[in-house]
Amino acid sequence: MSGLEVRQLRYFVAVAEELHFGRAADRLGMAQPPLSRTIRDLERQLGVTLFERTTRQVRLTGAGEVLLRDARTALEAVTAAAHRARHAGSTAPRLRIALKADIDGGLLPQILDTYGTDPAALPPELVLGGFGDQPQVLRDGLADVALVLRPMDDRGLDSEPLLTEAVLVAMAATDPLAARTELCLADLAGRNLPSGAPADAGRTTPPAPGATRSASNLSEIFSLVETGSIVFFAPASVARRNPRPGVAYRSVSDLPDCTLAVAWPQDARSPAVAAFVRAARSTAAHHTHAESTPSPSPDPRMFPLRSKSAWRE
Repeated sequence: MSGLEVRQLRYFVAVAEELHFGRAADRLGMAQPPLSRTIRDLERQLGVTLFERTTRQVRLTGAGEVLLRDARTALEAVTAAAHRARHAGSTAPRLRIALKADIDGGLLPQILDTYGTDPAALPPELVLGGFGDQPQVLRDGLADVALVLRPMDDRGLDSEPLLTEAVLVAMAATDPLAARTELCLADLAGRNLPSGAPADAGRTTPPAPGATRSASNLSEIFSLVETGSIVFFAPASVARRNPRPGVAYRSVSDLPDCTLAVAWPQDARSPAVAAFVRAARSTAAHHTHAESTPSPSPDPRMFPLRSKSAWRE
């Protein structure tokens, strides 16, 4: 059996994700007959059936499910190799840092200051994206290191926890629930997150409210919160940095904390990446020590960061 081609894998993944040859052909910008022939040739080459086809539906077989998982990984690796090669060949290499704006626990300026003193440091370049985009950006080779919220999709990545903090619910100050000091998820029944998901279901990928197209940044999200259109699960550091008269932040007893972490590809060998990880660890450790010092006048509406970091030296 000869080796598989990238073209074959791309065609197969399109059909496997669409489960419809016509839609897959449209997605690939090609006619359906050559796509169907390519899939049949691939099945003959592998000696297995990848799709069960009827007049009404297309379904993956067990072999197809296995190939889909591995094909996605292979295509990600090919894409990442091209991006990393271009980046490595740049005449002015930089360290590309992926993050969602404001989702850094307030640590990014200090991390960059510390990182800049390391002899291995390269000039930093911020790669901004949406909530939860950062792991895939790393796998695609579009960034070298990232600040992320865990849990996350960590396929092919290593990460170190930096700090853990409470997640609050942001709601309109006029919401009847704002009169209470602490809530549980069940109290949020009937309210939706920016993604449209029900708030009382909690969050599956922290922070859940980021998965939205209509509100792509915090300013837009908070504007919707103020009108009572949605509620928003906000890490405590985001709440502290975004006080708004029309928004009330409340604790939710059964809403899990979120953990800020620094992440990088498992096969990374860059001294600059290692320098950034060291800087992130050091900054987080100092931040945790500062947070443990009692404040003479704490704001009762906010909640301090609680470190659960475990540093591996």
